[in-house]
Amino acid sequence: MSRALVARLPFRTTSPSSSRAWPSSPSSPVARQRVLPPLAALGHQQRHSSHSPLGAPPSNPRKKVTINTLQSLYRKNEPITMITAHDFPSAHVADHAGMDMILVGDSLAMVALGMEDTSEVLMEEMLLHCRSVARATKSAFTIGDLPMGTYEIAPEQALESAIRFIKEGRVQGIKLEGGLDMAPTIARITRAGIPVLAHVGLTPQRQNALGGFRVQGKSTAGALKVLQDALAVQEAGAFAVVLEAVPADVATLITRKLRIPTIGIGAGNGCSGQVLVQADMAGNFPPGRFLPKFVKKYGDVWGESLRAIEAYRTDVKSRAYPAVEHTYPMPASELGEFERLIGEEKQKP
Repeated sequence: MSRALVARLPFRTTSPSSSRAWPSSPSSPVARQRVLPPLAALGHQQRHSSHSPLGAPPSNPRKKVTINTLQSLYRKNEPITMITAHDFPSAHVADHAGMDMILVGDSLAMVALGMEDTSEVLMEEMLLHCRSVARATKSAFTIGDLPMGTYEIAPEQALESAIRFIKEGRVQGIKLEGGLDMAPTIARITRAGIPVLAHVGLTPQRQNALGGFRVQGKSTAGALKVLQDALAVQEAGAFAVVLEAVPADVATLITRKLRIPTIGIGAGNGCSGQVLVQADMAGNFPPGRFLPKFVKKYGDVWGESLRAIEAYRTDVKSRAYPAVEHTYPMPASELGEFERLIGEEKQKP
């Protein structure tokens, strides 16, 4: 900005004692308009940013779901609802929808981070996502999935990892895969006062040893193995157990043999509750992606997002957006003065 234009502006750019911008006279009308409001008043001003993290609170706020809540649902034979979330928005909508439990599953390795399988995700990555989910979840009981390599070596290693999930991830409990072999580990963690959700049947972190993502318990021997694992984690202190990719009849019989809830995924409706990966059930994926048989697609988030973004692109290209209603007006007198000053400046040699 040239000195000629500065001289005509109704305020100084600097004061004699400071490099900050100050009005020319504190008592002038122009100066009073330009003095910043007190900090206490800033919170009452209209926000002009689109990055506010919180929307409206739920219309019918729920009580916080606790272990006691889940046990009460189990005793009443009321199915327990569970879904995965991997960030603030996905947890926010799941909590508003009334989910009993939200799992920060290691499936986020693939649906959020673009990895090939769950074995790639690291502890620090899981903790970051747990914190994001925890900030959004006000009512649901939150569970963090211990990633591969953070609990298998020894019970003490698993306990250390579980403590980090509670303290740093801000979740209420942890999940780990494995049955009879993981019973001592589950016992060690639960003795420290940390709720554990066990996971038997198809355990994705061990899919290489299982020959891939295969249904478990299809034979009599296989079904007995799943039951043995479920009983072992129950006795070790797990508050519930996920049964994944198990024949529905087998899962129903195992559920009847246990004193803790079973959460099914690909295990039929005879379980005490159900869990699905949110990206799968909401349809947040492109056409042609493989879906397991047990997934029911309840929405088309991908299709709706694609439609909206394509419409936005078209409007920007055609200058239909932003329209007048999307802009902030300036008083005509102020605009006229601004134009006059700029016009005078442009006329200067």
